[in-house]
Amino acid sequence: MKILMTNAKFISVKEVAKTLRVSERSVFRYIHDGKLKAFKVGYWRINEDDLTNFLNQASNVKLSKKQKQ
Repeated sequence: MKILMTNAKFISVKEVAKTLRVSERSVFRYIHDGKLKAFKVGYWRINEDDLTNFLNQASNVKLSKKQKQ
């Protein structure tokens, strides 16, 4: 897997947990279950786009093609 450095914003497990209003343990579970993409360099980091994709996949509301753009 090739990772390109862009202007992407990376957030910590703690920030994700606060945003989702779940425990940090739940976020680690999402990562280890392969539901949420993350990488570890010192500590776990999550790309904001990957968090958005995770939320879209977990949602029971289907977005129209127009809303996805």
